[in-house]
Amino acid sequence: MLDPSQFALFLAAAFLLAVTPGPGIFYVAARTLAGGRAEGVASSVGTGLGGMVHVLAGSLGVSAILLASAELFAALKLAGAAYLVWIGLRTIRAARRDASARLAGIAAPPVGARRAFREGVLVEALNPKTAAFFLAFIPQFIDPGAGSVAAPFVLLGSISVALNTLADIAVAFAAGRIRAGAAARPAMIRRLREASGAAMMALGIGLALAKRPGG
Repeated sequence: MLDPSQFALFLAAAFLLAVTPGPGIFYVAARTLAGGRAEGVASSVGTGLGGMVHVLAGSLGVSAILLASAELFAALKLAGAAYLVWIGLRTIRAARRDASARLAGIAAPPVGARRAFREGVLVEALNPKTAAFFLAFIPQFIDPGAGSVAAPFVLLGSISVALNTLADIAVAFAAGRIRAGAAARPAMIRRLREASGAAMMALGIGLALAKRPGG
């Protein structure tokens, strides 16, 4: 059982962390500016599912093994970084291609919420910094002398992921309004999409430069 006072402290800390701007929020905002609110919400749900991968891995000890190995950590972070940079480049190219197509009177097909969801899952699941966060944050609120730590780890991790996802969805709605406000200005839409692509690339570069905790 979780101590009520510790649980209340966890909720307060998890809420503050969820609403604090970070890579996840910036990614969802960039995804929304690039493809609209539906894609932003879908990517939010996707990153939430990717976060649950780390929660379950942490409860089984897999994340600890990953973080203890410099080679595994480097391989995962570089895969995640490359994926983010690739999405960013594709977003910038699509913004320019769609702008040209619009000038020619051709409607550009949207990326779609389904692909945005898949990308969100991969972006979060390939981020070893998320694994490091859960392993550093959640155990502070678990009493190892109370029995198995796996169940409370999954419970607290799931709550943290849910709060993060709700915050990301709120950001998607806000960014969607910004995008809708610029709908009458195609040049503004193109610049917003290019900026979102550049933001994703910056997140990828930041991930590539991340150091292994304790390394």
